[in-house]
Amino acid sequence: MKTTMMILYVLAAMLFMPSCGSTPEKQTVEPAAPAQPVSLIDSTKYILPDSATYYSEVVNKKNCFIVIAKDPEYRLYVCEVVGSDTVKRVHYPVCVGLNKGQKQKKGDMKTPECTVENPFTITEIVDASKWTHDFGDGRGSILSYGNWFMRLKTPGFSGIGIHGSTNNENSVPGRGSEGCIRLRNNDLDELKAKYAFVGMRVVIQGD
Repeated sequence: MKTTMMILYVLAAMLFMPSCGSTPEKQTVEPAAPAQPVSLIDSTKYILPDSATYYSEVVNKKNCFIVIAKDPEYRLYVCEVVGSDTVKRVHYPVCVGLNKGQKQKKGDMKTPECTVENPFTITEIVDASKWTHDFGDGRGSILSYGNWFMRLKTPGFSGIGIHGSTNNENSVPGRGSEGCIRLRNNDLDELKAKYAFVGMRVVIQGD
């Protein structure tokens, strides 16, 4: 009996002993979750690149109006009223005032805003090809406006317009103006040639 019990103890010990040279069970490690990409459109530092985009042809230029969307789109849309519909025709990237919000006073570096019910209007389109401006950045007085300045009637403020970006094209799209709306020079030329006219309505949406 004692011999039988001894044999059973030895067998049990052998079953629970690791064999020579055995390796521990391999651990499963879950891979780390990939980092989420940074959304540039939501960043205050980086703006997605953009270029002129055409949607459809204009039927009647006099039925067109402009909508300028600030942050986060930075686009100027030309829209046309066709019957009971409003149709997008084209958009251009723009640069708007350096600071966000509704313009309050001269020099606050903000682009004024308005509503569809009370839009701004283009009061004149003048040759600005030789106009210069000193941005206070050490470059002195330089060509700054492209070929055209589309002056806007913005009640309470003066000197606001749509113009080019000579020597500042890298600011489009984005923020950097003193309150005006900058386009790339070629886009400005096309806007003037194909769409813009004195009396055209301009809506500048809020941020």
